[in-house]
Amino acid sequence: MTRIPLSRTATLVAAAALGLGAAATGHAAPGPAAPPGASPTCVPEATHPLHEMRGTWIASVANIDWPSRPGLSPQEAQAELTAWYDDAAAAGLNSVFVQVRPTADTFWPSDLEPSSHWITGEQGADFGGWDPMAFAVDEAHRRGLDFHAWFNPYRITLTGTDPSVLAEDHPARQHPEWVVEYGGKLYYDPGVPAAREHTEAVIMEAVERYDIDGVHFDDYFYPYPVVGEEFPDAETFATYGEGYDDIGDWRRDNVTTLIQNLDTRIQATKPWVSFGVSPFGVWRNSSTDPEGSATTAGAQTYDDLYADTKLWTEQGMVDYILPQVYWAIGFAPAAYDVLVPWWDEVAEGSDTALWIGQATYKVGTSTQSPEWADPEEMVRHLDLNEDYANVTGDVYFSAKDVRANRLDHWSLLQAEHYPRPALPPVTDAGSAPTAVAPLGVSVEAVDGGTEVRWNQRGPAADSAVYRVRGVDAPGRSGHVDACAAVEADNLVAVVGHGTTTWVDPDGRPGDVYVVTTLADDNTQSAPSRPSRSL
Repeated sequence: MTRIPLSRTATLVAAAALGLGAAATGHAAPGPAAPPGASPTCVPEATHPLHEMRGTWIASVANIDWPSRPGLSPQEAQAELTAWYDDAAAAGLNSVFVQVRPTADTFWPSDLEPSSHWITGEQGADFGGWDPMAFAVDEAHRRGLDFHAWFNPYRITLTGTDPSVLAEDHPARQHPEWVVEYGGKLYYDPGVPAAREHTEAVIMEAVERYDIDGVHFDDYFYPYPVVGEEFPDAETFATYGEGYDDIGDWRRDNVTTLIQNLDTRIQATKPWVSFGVSPFGVWRNSSTDPEGSATTAGAQTYDDLYADTKLWTEQGMVDYILPQVYWAIGFAPAAYDVLVPWWDEVAEGSDTALWIGQATYKVGTSTQSPEWADPEEMVRHLDLNEDYANVTGDVYFSAKDVRANRLDHWSLLQAEHYPRPALPPVTDAGSAPTAVAPLGVSVEAVDGGTEVRWNQRGPAADSAVYRVRGVDAPGRSGHVDACAAVEADNLVAVVGHGTTTWVDPDGRPGDVYVVTTLADDNTQSAPSRPSRSL
């Protein structure tokens, strides 16, 4: 596979997909001749990135975000979800990470696991005539949002260890040998190969059935340690641990096997579907391992969750790594300004994109450090990210906290960092069929602005609309340099699947518009012919 380290090549990838060649990116490397109308010396200097991850988590477990409670009617649940999506689009985001398998139950009619009680009100109950996953994917795409399906691999219950509360046909009841009790919860034992294979099968069922853009894990693999308890897998280790002297190494290999297998299977099925993990932000403290970060965090992903996230990043086992760097700048035990540089160095030279998980939930609520009482703290996080070339986006936990906009922090962040749209990231350029340029772009003045219309060829897909101000677009015919037209600073809209019209509220006579179509891997088609507003 060919994964793209976006920080250094996002502009080059976009230009190559548009047929612009190296001259359009400012790179000196030789490339194909510029297309007609494109200056071979054009070197745009975009103020804003063209492709950038801007996402939010929408959590279903414990009804954190959506649905607001179990047992809503389909109409109520649909209305809630589309409101979250509308919020995300209005907030300048381009991706949603929706939790669809929170406790070994699903938000789609699965052949392998029961429906989730977090949505139906009763595990295994009928969805009531709709498919929540299909609706969630379609409505995200309708708004130009990438949809990342978020799975928890091993958790069976959030509270309680009584298997009788599970649906009668739940795999955990059919296969009690897969299940362990720990910390007052039930889990699939990651060391049981059949349990791992089941988890893989459930996830691949979703990949195969739905037009998702990503498969996503958060930080839960082996559970966080519980004081006074040992994870009860000694018998499993005795059965399956041949060749391992250390149970910790065996546990890490169990998790890495899950990651490797899913990476291979997703690539073989739909290679444009991104696969990534959002781990706890600290891999290991430097006091534990000289390769670790200069932190003193109480938890370490490598040692406590048995997830070697550094290895996965360096070896490209995932398309992206999204560490939860949920601390303030200067917070001594685990400072944001210590961990982001550490992760940037880990990602350097790898094929793994680096996005940062942001603790929006702490703004105005956390007493952990005084910085969270300052509405500028999150803005400073993104300011710092700009100093690290491998950081190509952020995801915010969670949707309700973006909506809350406590201390007006989101308004400040959006004005400073998201004043205009960005295309979703490209993590595996060339993994999907190339998109075809739209035809018949027309522009006319209407009440409320300038209406842009176009004809999309091929399957329904997102479109990117670019505007070059009339004063900057020489020539009565409306022709502009191709590299100028698709300059990131000219991107004015990302329009969702099935939509081929858009009204520019800031359009002026003489403006020139160009439209591209996005492929499943988020690369763009060649640009349409420019069209001038009269």
